[in-house]
Amino acid sequence: MAEVIRHIGRLQFITHTTARYSELDGAAMALEGGCRWVQLRMKGADTASILKVGRELRHMCDRVGAIMIIDDHVELVKELKADGVHLGLTDMPILEARQQLGEEYIIGGTANTAEQAASHCHQSADYIGCGPFRYTETKKNLAPTLGLNGYKAITHYLNEQLLRVPLVAIGGITANDIEAIMATGVNGIALSGTILQADDPVRATQEIVLKMNKTNI
Repeated sequence: MAEVIRHIGRLQFITHTTARYSELDGAAMALEGGCRWVQLRMKGADTASILKVGRELRHMCDRVGAIMIIDDHVELVKELKADGVHLGLTDMPILEARQQLGEEYIIGGTANTAEQAASHCHQSADYIGCGPFRYTETKKNLAPTLGLNGYKAITHYLNEQLLRVPLVAIGGITANDIEAIMATGVNGIALSGTILQADDPVRATQEIVLKMNKTNI
């Protein structure tokens, strides 16, 4: 767990296609900018497409020593030599994924409430993607937005329950939000659109990494 906390204490990039960039384009720019955690998210894609992109992403991450996480597809984690999997609320239960993958793989889960976060913790999740912070166009069927008060309430609840699972804030976050969000007690930030929509995604990533380092988060 200590190793996972060290990694998720910074920045996660979630792949997303845009009119300008493919999943690999976005990942390459985020990695060049200093991000060292990439989640391959290809909703609706067939297995062959995920394998093709995933194999190339594995090489890209290896070149800079970055963590590679697969969204949803537990069955592809070992084949792609990914570091782990991220599971949504309607995906395979975390406990079942743990039984299939073992302790050496990172398993994260999505949560929108304190109760969901606590449940993931009890099921041995290594981290929780908690959100959305605000409305985002990169995800369908959006859960209720949390805002700063939502993160404060969830971190307070987990602390009261003596649950130490790391939280990663996600959903509509901009660079200007980072300091305030991290002050709520979360351990990391996950971004997609903020980087991909920037005029210079590499520079935007560099500035976000620098901001997080300067604020000692």
